Amino acid sequence: MSESGTVTGEATPVRKIIHIDMDAFYASVEQRDNPELRGKPVAVGGSAERGVVAAASYEARKFGVRSAMPSVTAKRQCPDLIFVRPRFEVYKAISKQIRDIFAEHTPIIEPLSLDEAYLDVTENLQGIPLARDVALRIREKIKAETGLNASAGISYNKFLAKLASDHRKPNGQFVISPEMGPAFVETLPVGKFHGIGPATSAKMNALGLFTGLDIRNQTLEFMNANFGKSGAYYYWISRGVDERPVRANRIRKSIGAETTFSTDLDEYGALAAELKPLVDKVWRHCETTGNRGRTVTLKIKFADFEIITRSRSVTAPVAGRDDLGRLACGLLEAEIPLPKRVRLLGVSLSALQDGDDAEPQLTFGL
Repeated sequence: MSESGTVTGEATPVRKIIHIDMDAFYASVEQRDNPELRGKPVAVGGSAERGVVAAASYEARKFGVRSAMPSVTAKRQCPDLIFVRPRFEVYKAISKQIRDIFAEHTPIIEPLSLDEAYLDVTENLQGIPLARDVALRIREKIKAETGLNASAGISYNKFLAKLASDHRKPNGQFVISPEMGPAFVETLPVGKFHGIGPATSAKMNALGLFTGLDIRNQTLEFMNANFGKSGAYYYWISRGVDERPVRANRIRKSIGAETTFSTDLDEYGALAAELKPLVDKVWRHCETTGNRGRTVTLKIKFADFEIITRSRSVTAPVAGRDDLGRLACGLLEAEIPLPKRVRLLGVSLSALQDGDDAEPQLTFGL
């Protein structure tokens, strides 16, 4: 990128943002630790009929296998797929190793998950003038210390850095300079914009918005009218502008647990029984970290894969496991009788406070 430190004609320093994304992280760890898996299509997750893929190796992705795909679908698309049970404690330990490498270069680190983070290296601890060289050094050290590959995107804001990290995957890096930014965005399909999901993408398409240029041609008033508080964000990123800072010590927003049943359920008693271990897991995390939250959310996925969520916020942080259980069961009871059989239940606690934990949002599958 043009890293002289200023945009021509302006005195405002250009930020140097790196987005690091580990390549097929969970699956790569399993291939690293088991030589028999190397070069083969691997899925981390449950292989049972009701299982879900948590991560897929690049060999598996060639067959269309991807995360969140039902295991039966993945197996159908890739008959030779090898399923491996996840080892989250191992992944978390390696993530800590990687974060320590980041910290050698900058204290301004915003973890997004165990396998990706934003780094602001405008002022970096090793005095390396070019952000691309910082990214290269980080990736080399990750490879040397963990045996794993990381990709990196380098740009002057978070939105473009994340786009750039996808551009040369796996095991590559790409720079989007201030001069390149607007042109890079204008040809991008709206479905490729981070933060624009399938529903919003479909709505944009219905309004004749298919690319970044289409959004850029709209007024701010039009975007706000059609997309509410997100309208301004879309308006500005279509111009390559994103003023969000990298937030060091990003506090986890919620902690959750969910489980997919071996058979679909519809009776309140059976569903309430399935809630208990989820509540236990969420509360164990609260006790470990000291975090407490005020909003309890119940997630229900029906047999046809429709998902609904129901939440309740209380004035004071939930004080104990029994209170969390009562709130969760109350949300479930309010939905009885259910219109359809249920495939998955999830419980999360948000509006967290008073914890020392600085990891990002985390959901544990059971």
